[in-house]
Amino acid sequence: MPTTSSPSAAPSRDTAPRNAREPRLRALRRQPARSRPAGAPTDDSGAPRRNTTALVAALLGFTVITVDVSAVNIALPAIRHSLSGGMAGLQWVVDAYTLMFAALMLSAGAFADRAGARRAYAWGVALFTLASLGCALAPGIGVLIGARVVQGAAAAVVMPASLALIRHAYEDARERARAIALWTVGGSVAMAAGPVLGGLLTDGAGWRSVFLLNLPVGAVILGLLVRVERSPRRPAALDGAGQLTAVLALAALVFAAIEGGHLGWTSGPVLAAAALAVVSGYAFHRVEARHDHPMVPLGMLRDRRVAPALAVGFALNAAFYGGIFVLGLYYQQLRGMSGIEAGLMFVPMSALVTATNLVSPRLAERIGRRAVIVTGQVLFGAAMVTMLPLAAHTPLWLVVVLLVPLSVGGALAVPALTALLMDAVPGRRAGIASGLLNASRQTGGALSVALFGSVLAGPDGGFSLPGMRLGLLAVAAFLLVTAGLARFLLPRG
Repeated sequence: MPTTSSPSAAPSRDTAPRNAREPRLRALRRQPARSRPAGAPTDDSGAPRRNTTALVAALLGFTVITVDVSAVNIALPAIRHSLSGGMAGLQWVVDAYTLMFAALMLSAGAFADRAGARRAYAWGVALFTLASLGCALAPGIGVLIGARVVQGAAAAVVMPASLALIRHAYEDARERARAIALWTVGGSVAMAAGPVLGGLLTDGAGWRSVFLLNLPVGAVILGLLVRVERSPRRPAALDGAGQLTAVLALAALVFAAIEGGHLGWTSGPVLAAAALAVVSGYAFHRVEARHDHPMVPLGMLRDRRVAPALAVGFALNAAFYGGIFVLGLYYQQLRGMSGIEAGLMFVPMSALVTATNLVSPRLAERIGRRAVIVTGQVLFGAAMVTMLPLAAHTPLWLVVVLLVPLSVGGALAVPALTALLMDAVPGRRAGIASGLLNASRQTGGALSVALFGSVLAGPDGGFSLPGMRLGLLAVAAFLLVTAGLARFLLPRG
């Protein structure tokens, strides 16, 4: 498939005739390096090394913010024992992070453009590292949740800035595509391997080590960024009112979902939160409709190729995040496993997720992206159903077998879904579309954890098998509905 260069790459450097460039290049090479005009062609043998440094820095940041989504799930029972947090507290430990991650993702890309990718990335990594230290030193569940809010906000900056860093480092379209592929696979591996790492750290050095690990990684990233070329700063409109109303709407919705299962769905705080979510959602719609440069162009949401893709992304992450949350508690609270044992139970799933991520693009070339997306969703829905028989004494080998469709389903669908959405929008809207997809996916994860936690808590505060089965059935039904939407509304390609 032919590859085109990026619109932002300098167009004149490769279009000038070779014989017209050579005398000027030879003259420039004879000049001292300091006297060369800014932006002039150079014979810089260090460029590939700087590109690799930028890629490693971006990959490390994307990895560490992704690990913090899934690794913390395995540490939840230890956190509950140490800080005396109930099920609602554990839900907020997970959702405080994903909530801010989802809500701020919508405008973080514009911020990265305004500040410059390298500067925004450095600020995001530094804030994430400091927030990780706050998590590790938290004396109580409230402080931990607050630090997780800051972590999520920083992660929302790190993710788009890391991708922009790669985009700036690699001007050649083919090299850039390979770098982005590595970045994508790295995130998938991190998400799958997070529970394993969380179990090893929690049992080996305590739950606080899950957060302390981010400190040396953050220091390494900041050290690498010193050797990365400064990124250009571009004008980009920020939609403060839209961002504020989006945060309020999502936070109120998650609060209602989490506390509804503990305070009662008709309690005053839950009804007030639900009302705030509706009012804030309406205000967000009005702000975006009137803003000259909205962070969410409403016309894009009416596109039959975009809206179903966002719904599919929401459902896939709801299933994956909900499944990880349920399994982490199932292994430790119901079966009495240690953190390491629970983490090791995710090793086969991690391997399958990584392998399937690599197979998905090739399969999409053969049978089409839509077919791969629908197949992945159906498999994922089947995974939720096959988990229904899980009980306290289910043989472990059977548990591993039952998790095969869970491992394959999402990993099959996500790469094809991302590629299909990027092709469905104009190039100038690619950043907005990517932000929308990631925000939709993170929102699905946050709401799934909120709802699963509401039904998982038994009368004595323990793990409720009937509640688990109810949650699994709800997610399975939602996956099948969005699979139908994908089958009839997404383009065939």
